Amino acid sequence: MSDTLIPHFHNGAGRASIRIGAEKFQCIGAPPPFDHPHIFLNMGKKKEIICPYCSTRYQHDPALSEYESDPPESYYVP
Repeated sequence: MSDTLIPHFHNGAGRASIRIGAEKFQCIGAPPPFDHPHIFLNMGKKKEIICPYCSTRYQHDPALSEYESDPPESYYVP
């Protein structure tokens, strides 16, 4: 069992992009019950990544903690 929780983010508000502090995370699309399969995304050395399910553009912001997002409501606790 993992000792760390992988951050989950969603785009329930339908924004063009979401800034997050995590480089490795799961996109869930929208809050349940309207979520898509929870897909693991890893930005690696890139500054942004697009979810292949919902097309949300996630942008890494090192000023945010791993569990923060802008807008704040995009961070999801399962």
